[in-house]
Amino acid sequence: MEHGPGRKLKCARCGEYLRPRKTLLEYLGHRMTYELPGCPVCGQVFVPEEIAKGKMREVETTLEDK
Repeated sequence: MEHGPGRKLKCARCGEYLRPRKTLLEYLGHRMTYELPGCPVCGQVFVPEEIAKGKMREVETTLEDK
């Protein structure tokens, strides 16, 4: 997927512009729902780095503290 400051995200597989869609993410048994850009054709979703690294790390830390 193409992305960058001020650019619309485009699906690398289909070439369609991504549209916001409610997406359920599951990581290590924890579920989170986010509005993420997704392809209207193939369903591929773009997960921004801040969610991939930030929220997932929070889950890992929570599990380690238990």
